[in-house]
This record gives sequence, structure tokens and C-alpha cells, in this order.
Amino acid sequence: MDSGDHTAATLSKRLFYSLPDTSPLLPADDLSRLTAALADRFDIQRELGRGGMATVYLARDRKLDRLVAVKVLRPELAESLGTDRFLREIQIAAKLSHPHILQLYDSGEVNGRLFYVTPYVEGESLRQRLAREDRLPVDTVVRLAAEVAAALDYAHQQGIVHRDIKPENILLHTGQAIVADFGIARAIDAAAAEAGHTEMTGTGVVLGTPPYMSPEQITGDPVDGRTDVYALGCVLYEMLAGRPPFTGPSAQAVLARHTIEPAPSLRKIRTDIPVAIERTVAKALAKAPQDRFASAAELRDALMGAVPAPGLTMRWRVGRRAAGVALLIAALGVAAVVWASRGRRGTAVPPSLAVLPFVNESSSPDDQYFAYGITDELINALGQVPGVRVTARTSAFALRDSGLDVRTIGARLGATMLLEGTVQRAGGTMRVTAQFINAATGAVLWSDTYRRQGKDIIDVEDEISRAIVGALQLRLIGANRPLVQRRTDNPQAYDLYLKGRYFWNQRTAPPALGRAIGYFEQAIALDSNYARAWAGLADAYSLLPAFGDAPPSDAFTKAKAAAQRAVALDSTLADAHTSLGIIAVFHDWDWATAAREFDRSLALDPTESRTHLFHAWYYRAVGRLEDALDELRTAQRLDPVSAIINARVAAILRPMRRYDEAATAARQAIELDSGNVNAYIELGQVLAVERRLPEALATFPADRDLGAGYNVAGTLGYVYGVTGHRAEALAVQRRLEQRARERYITPEAFALIALGLGDTSRALDWLERGYRERSFFMTFLDEPFFDPLRGQPRFERI
Repeated sequence: MDSGDHTAATLSKRLFYSLPDTSPLLPADDLSRLTAALADRFDIQRELGRGGMATVYLARDRKLDRLVAVKVLRPELAESLGTDRFLREIQIAAKLSHPHILQLYDSGEVNGRLFYVTPYVEGESLRQRLAREDRLPVDTVVRLAAEVAAALDYAHQQGIVHRDIKPENILLHTGQAIVADFGIARAIDAAAAEAGHTEMTGTGVVLGTPPYMSPEQITGDPVDGRTDVYALGCVLYEMLAGRPPFTGPSAQAVLARHTIEPAPSLRKIRTDIPVAIERTVAKALAKAPQDRFASAAELRDALMGAVPAPGLTMRWRVGRRAAGVALLIAALGVAAVVWASRGRRGTAVPPSLAVLPFVNESSSPDDQYFAYGITDELINALGQVPGVRVTARTSAFALRDSGLDVRTIGARLGATMLLEGTVQRAGGTMRVTAQFINAATGAVLWSDTYRRQGKDIIDVEDEISRAIVGALQLRLIGANRPLVQRRTDNPQAYDLYLKGRYFWNQRTAPPALGRAIGYFEQAIALDSNYARAWAGLADAYSLLPAFGDAPPSDAFTKAKAAAQRAVALDSTLADAHTSLGIIAVFHDWDWATAAREFDRSLALDPTESRTHLFHAWYYRAVGRLEDALDELRTAQRLDPVSAIINARVAAILRPMRRYDEAATAARQAIELDSGNVNAYIELGQVLAVERRLPEALATFPADRDLGAGYNVAGTLGYVYGVTGHRAEALAVQRRLEQRARERYITPEAFALIALGLGDTSRALDWLERGYRERSFFMTFLDEPFFDPLRGQPRFERI
């Protein structure tokens, strides 16, 4: 007997593992009893598959009318476990919420059978794809592995190790990886320990599958997240090579090879694999945990850094609390060397740059859109350069008419460097000046003037961006790659797009959105493949219902079609994915799609504060208020003097019942921009729910009763009603009814007035109408205003 056989023989005395099982897990009569026992909750339709631990059934959730997968553990396994402990541990796993983790809906025990419930995912498993394709393209392998690693890193931060990563547990839904059965191994292990089984010999099942088990799993040593790193390394190897790293005539032989043999060279099997990928997989497969990547996040970063192809150079986030931190920024093929200045301890001090709104010096004031458009493009381009923090647009534009000197502006924005300039257009010629300033001293570090024909504006923007990179002493690896991406070759379409964004950014006035739509449509008419114009059109239509310009069904149908067109034309356009996320939250109420689209957008561009802002609304819609607040804090860091972001912090703190903090946030927003109506509205709402009613009335703007959304007119009518001013409340209601003959008014406004008047039945009528219409504001029913309705069956159904 050689050493490998000896090891396998030794291991077989203490190890039982999960293998495919073709025997019936549930006899027909047991299945009938199970179906009957679950009949009040689930309509079990058919068997989907079976494995070493469970049988999976397709079922319909009767209460929520959705398809689910019901997984029933093997009878002998259920009999050996401590049922109560298993169910407690399952509840811990059910708290995991991540775009690449299959959520646990429910769990329980019937007739001695333990079961748990997950969403039913249409598509296939990675195992099925490998059976069909054998080896996968390198870029596909890296993307899928990075998504799995992101899920693992998130779960590890919550203290949960999967222990059974394998192709069968990686589902592919719309091309994205979703990891299934998270926490099940932990639940089984904990339940077995409570039942007196220190090892799983009493159950016949081990926590793992031989081709993917780490050496420490095999030997029974303690495991941590590095065990999952090893298993993912095995899956990576199989996706690239077409087979797992270790095979053998028996399970024991495979286990022995894991513990004593190095994995065969990938590049000897497949020559198109980059050397860096081979090294990354080899490190993941190190025998000793301390020789592997310390975390799944490190493995993900190594993978993304090892592939130079443009289609793979994306940014990734670590877990739910690091949404604004770029872990890998290579989307434009650029990399920073070292910023010239050094801190007191010799560490590099990254520069922070604010691009101030360029000044329009053209004879026509209508060219202001052009100056602002150049500013936006420079912010976007310089935001892609590693080693530089660029102040977000809203904060930079907030100080455009302040009259402050550069030192004060730099201090307000937290910027060490400022870029400012002018634009002048006359006929077909334009002149652009730009200067780069040290905010601390006011010294001009670089300046230049560009005279071009109008069609060359994108080249000018790119030249300015490159000059700034040079002034910052940064090195461009892809020197020939443009920093400003030319997404259309039609200069007139680009000009119209800039006009559309100019008016979209003034969206507080309803006519502006209509003008934005007109310009975006004109741009598309000139270049039907202009993805950014399609994304702009989607954004404009998405906001129409919020401002009373169109019913939700009309606006969102057009918005969705435009956003889908944008993604189809350019899947790397972060704006387009944000647009789809907004639609999924505010109209489709499709939380899985919303999570996926925001995750994609932030992977492509984690520096965009607007995306973090709307991502916060997604978290609010699904009841994750702490996560919503975290996203808004990230948006604040990216856009520090944005009044709207500070106001929205108050909007999240209010349903958290943290009223003092909410009022403080709203007042800070007012200090930043005393003309921002949203800040006054948020403060007025806080005061209203605190029943500080005279102060609330004094806070709303003069034209408060003309607002389209419930947050203006509805709150005003509510305050009048609860203070006993019934006539005034009814007057607000009549004015809204009058306006409803001309434009769309959200039903929630009328619902709030009814609540103020004490008419809960009528309030519910209006909310039911809002539900039918899929009103923009229906995701905000966590507001304290609606507390009197909680517990009522009609409200709970909504």
C-alpha cells in the first residue's frame, strides 16, 4: 500500500461525505404525507433533483403566489440532528442578503422531515453548463469566480463559512453567479454537535464534496473562510481545465490527493490561460491555509488584476459596507504610480480634485449647457484615474455662484486641487481655457487654451484630462486609450445629449424634464446607437411620475425600454444599469433585479454618488434601513456639499424613528443650500411626525400645496388635519383634485390628507389605488405617518 492509499484508508475511518444519491429519498407514501402537511403553505408540483443530503421540489408559495424550491433533508439525516438547533442556525443563515447569494425564505419540520425554502431560480447550475461546454472562456471564468468570491467574502464577514462550494451549488441566472445553500453546512454541523455527534459519522454525510474539499476539512481540523477559498480554487481549476484538480478511482483516493499532491499545471492543459491566472489558482489551492489568500476578497482582486482584457477590467466592492471603495480600477487601462507629495510618515497622499463649473463666455446664454457639459465630462473622465479623488458634480456645482476664493472652495470641498475654465463658442469655432490650481496656495500649476472646431470637443476634453494627469505626475499605462470615451461619432448628437443632461439636472421644475426628453430623443434620432442618450432618456422618463408629469405605467414603460436599449448597446455603461435599478425599485418592485443592476453599476463606477443615493432607496424598499443609511453616508463622502443627499439622509433617519438626527441632517442641507426645497420638506416632515405642528407649517415653502408628491401637499394637508384645521386640509385636497384634472397626482398625497382628517378607510382606498397604479412613492410606506394603519389587514396586504 502506498502513502496515498494509507492516507485514504485512515481518513475513511473518520470521514463520511456527500455523494450523488440515486435512491429514492422519500418513498411515495412519505411524499404524499409531506405534500399534505405542507398543503396550506406550498403546492408541491414536481421533483427538481436530489443529492447526498436533500431532495429538491418545485413548489408554489400559496401566500405570496411565487415559485420556490423546497429542499427536504434525507430522513436519516433529519433523525440524527437536533431539530431545534438546526432551525435556529438556519435562521442565522436566512439573514444573509447579497446579490450573489441565494436567499433562504423559510424552514421548518413536518412529520420528522426537516426542510428549507429558497427562491426558484430559472436557468442552470454551473455543473450543467460545464457538462455542456467542458471548458469556459477565461473572461467568463474570472467574472463568475469574482462574483462567487464577492458572495463568500460577504458571508465570511458575517461569520458563516459555506464548506461545500462546488459547481452544483453555483446557479447561473441571467448569466450571473448565485451561490446556493449558504449556512446549511453550519446548521447541520451545529445541530449534530448539539445532538452529541462530534463528527458526522452518525449521519452518513460530511460537510463537503470530495473533489472540492480542503485538506483541513479532510483531516477534521478547524475551518474558516480559507476553506471556501480552496474550494473556489478547485471550481476555478475545473472551469478552466474541464476537470477538477484531483480525480481518482475512489472518493478516498481523491481525498488523499488533496492532502499530499500539488495540482497539475493549468497551462500544460490549456495554453491560452494567462500565467497570472495560473499563479492565482495555485495560491488558492495551497495545502496550508496560511499559504492561501487570506480572504475571498483577496482572491477576487488577484483574479481581476490578472486579466488585462478590457471586457474584464471592472471594479468590485467588498461586502455591503464598502460600496464606495474601488478595489480595482482598470476600466480605462490606466494606473497610477505615486502622487508626488508625501505625508509626514512618508506615505503617499492621494490628491483630491474638484472640477468647478466652466464659465460660459459665449454671447448666447443658452450655451450654458455646453459649459456645464464639458465640466461633467471632465469629472467623469478624471474620476476614472486611480490615485485621484474627484469631488462629485453636485458638490462642485453647489459653489458655482458663491463668489468664494479658491482656498475657501478647496476647504469646503475637501479638495487639494481645483480645475476651472471658460468656454466660448462663436459660429463653428470654440475656445476653451483651463487652469489647474493648488487650492492651498492659489498657485496656478498648469493652464492652456484650446481653439477647435465644434466637432472636436471630445478631443479637447481628453487633452485637458491628460494634461491634469501629467500635472499630477501620474503615469498612463494605456497611453493611447482616450480618457474621455467617444460614445458617438455624431457631434450634433453629442451636443443634444449635453442639452438633455443640462435640463435633466434641473429636474425640480417639471418643464425641464420634458425638455430633457426632447433633446435626448433628438440625439437618438441622429445616432440610434448612442447608449448614453438612451440612458438619459430612461432617467428622464423615470422621474416624470415623481413630479406629476405622467402616470407611472406610461412613464416607466418608456423608461424601461430606453434603459434596456442602452444596456444592449453598451453593457459597460454604469448609468444604464443605474437606470434599470431605479425602474426595478420604483415601478417593477423587483428587488432581485434592482440589487443586481445596482451591483453592476457600482462595479463599473463606484464613485458615482447618484448611484449610491438610489441604491439607498433600494435598501429602504426592502426594509434594510441601516444599509440604506450606509449608502447615503457613502454618497455624502463622495458629494460632501450636496444638499439633496444631506436631505435624503433625513428621509432615511425618519422611518428609523431617529427624529433628532433627521432634523439635524435636514437643517444641514438647508445650510448648504437655502434654496433647496427638498431640504425644507424633509425638515417639515420630521417636525410633523413629532407633532411639532406649528413649526412644521412654517417650514414648508410658499407654494407647498402645489407639489405633485405626497411629501409636499400630502404632508401639508395632514398637518392641517391633525391640528384641527379641517377647512384648510379640505382646501388643500380640493386644490389637488383640481390639479389632478390637468396632471398626474400621486394617490399617497390624498391618503395622507385623509389620515390627517382621521378617515383611515379613505386613506386605505387611496393607497390601494397607489398600489394598482404602481405609484412612485409606494415604496415609502415605512413612513411614521402610516403608523395608524399598521396591523390593519388592508394595509398589510398592500
